[in-house]
Amino acid sequence: MKKRFYLRLALDGIRKNKQMYIPYMLTCIGMVMMYYIIIFLQNCKTLSYMRGWAEVSSMLGLGSFIIAIFACIFLFYTNFLLIRRRKKEFGLYNILGMDKRNISKILFWETIIITLTSLCFGLIGGISLSKLAELALVNIMKSDVNYNLSVSLTSIIMTALIFSVIFLLIFLNSIRQIRFSSTVTLLYSENIGEKPPKGNWFLSILGILILSASYYLAVTIENPLTALTAFFIAVVMVIIGTYLVMISGSVFFCRILQKKKKYYYKPNHFISISSMAYRMKRNGAGLASICILSTMVLVMISSTASLYFGSEDAINNRYPRDINLDYRMEKTDDLSENKITALHSDISKVIKNYDFIPENSYYYRSVSVAGLIEGNKVETDVTKANTMDALTGVCQFYFIPLSDYNRIMGENETLGTGEALIYTYKNDYKEDTISFKRGNTFKIKKQVKDFIDKSDTSMLIVSSMAIIVPDLKESIKGLDKLADYNGNKMITCRWVYNFDTGISPKKQIELSKKFNNLQLSSYSLFENINFSCESQEMERNNFYSLFGGLFYLGILLSIVFIFATVLIIYYKQISEGYEDRSRFEIMQKIGLTKREIRKSINSQLLTVFFIPLIFTALHLAFAFPIIQKLLLMLNLNNVVLFASATGISVIVFAIFYMIVYRFTSNAYYNILTLKLST
Repeated sequence: MKKRFYLRLALDGIRKNKQMYIPYMLTCIGMVMMYYIIIFLQNCKTLSYMRGWAEVSSMLGLGSFIIAIFACIFLFYTNFLLIRRRKKEFGLYNILGMDKRNISKILFWETIIITLTSLCFGLIGGISLSKLAELALVNIMKSDVNYNLSVSLTSIIMTALIFSVIFLLIFLNSIRQIRFSSTVTLLYSENIGEKPPKGNWFLSILGILILSASYYLAVTIENPLTALTAFFIAVVMVIIGTYLVMISGSVFFCRILQKKKKYYYKPNHFISISSMAYRMKRNGAGLASICILSTMVLVMISSTASLYFGSEDAINNRYPRDINLDYRMEKTDDLSENKITALHSDISKVIKNYDFIPENSYYYRSVSVAGLIEGNKVETDVTKANTMDALTGVCQFYFIPLSDYNRIMGENETLGTGEALIYTYKNDYKEDTISFKRGNTFKIKKQVKDFIDKSDTSMLIVSSMAIIVPDLKESIKGLDKLADYNGNKMITCRWVYNFDTGISPKKQIELSKKFNNLQLSSYSLFENINFSCESQEMERNNFYSLFGGLFYLGILLSIVFIFATVLIIYYKQISEGYEDRSRFEIMQKIGLTKREIRKSINSQLLTVFFIPLIFTALHLAFAFPIIQKLLLMLNLNNVVLFASATGISVIVFAIFYMIVYRFTSNAYYNILTLKLST
């Protein structure tokens, strides 16, 4: 046979099954377009000038990898549904004299058509929207706009290569399905269906237990660093538990409903429950996939939106004032009053040249050391603590003189010998005493609720504790002799001076640079001194680059996952509509009216398709505490903002989900009633 014959058959097959193929091809085009845009942005030379671009480029690279893997898995899934729908047609070709090799040629031309169409329109769409995507990213990152239009040949080649490989794998998988199916199996593929699975109570209970354990894990984690590890464990548990509950648990639930005669033996309930129980194994897997994808969308959007819109809060946590000076010394003697006074005087002289008076200023001395908390004891010697690698127990301790604390906090606290006040950040310490194995033991008089400076602790992934003591030098005795494996001292002596300026952002950046390049005369008083000056204005772009990049990537990935969610729902409705049509024809012949059919459909669809939405909301509610702690590691502790972003995301997604439900339920109903008499 001529090649054009197979090409015509392929085109005819796509045309006759356009209700299935058009959404599939639109999804392929969308995947290609999204992948090109991300690759284009990752390699865009016009964006490489922006501060923080290296981190954003890395995030986009991760996003392109996620989209490529997800596109491969998802397109395999949707193609499986298409081939399943076409098997009867291929079986008829087989009876008419075509062998499996001839059918493979039809599939080959269908794959060529879909590949070329997807790449052509996807790349055209990607190139057309790439500049808009670039401008959106630049706007989110609050950087300067560049209106030069460019096309990335490298991105085109990479996109074409990746999706050509994906479509090749899909083609080979389609051939495998046809080759290993007999003619009878192909002809009656739509009528075979699945045997009604038994309700497996063991797997149902196991799924509930796994979900309960993941929820418990999410709400009981206190340490943010522990939350990082626990989050991935909880995600795996939620996925496994969701699939078990929705596959085995849903069937088991249907069996229970069938035993309730008052509920089951009503026309709409009888039909919907019977239909669900008959194919709930496949339904359950699809519903679980919808639930997992929906949860991923909401988690990404709510968390990245919170980070982006909470950028100013994060900046203020990390850089409390316009100018933040940090001096680090080697010896506690360097923190003496006379040396600090001389240093403070030199800084004041520099400030006078900029004609402003420091506002909201504060300064204090501290000595910091890392240690491993074991109950109320702290091991600070790395040569003795074999478990120092267990980061979940590591804490950074800051010893602060009581006089400095009272001055900057406006308090009038008093302490006796051996007493201390503490302030904890990212952890919760409940002991009455704290004892350093190589140092002193302190009785905790009070746990204060706030401390003005969280700049240093906010950027740590481990927890921290400020210990306010009556005498700094006396309190760290023993700890000042500790050294690491290289012989370096374990303690760090610091003097922090932060203040607002009231001058323009440009002047603030200029002042910050001057401090970083200036050698003060008082430096000669110190044996060794290290200095850094950080300003809000200088670091603001870095924060917006990081959080803006995360937000942008979250939006792109959410769009891809929403595509997938909608298509799964659509194909689920379409495929089940064709399977249920013959059953409803029989029901109508025995007296079921169109109104009763519609009522039964609504009962079934409402029961089936709103289960994922309910589970999604449940997953998100229990994930809220652990995600909030993860955001705390990124300097965002605005719980109200995160709760608002989550609530808005859920409401918007629920409205969108209902629109999709209405559209797909109409398609399902139209298929069922296509051949039913009025």
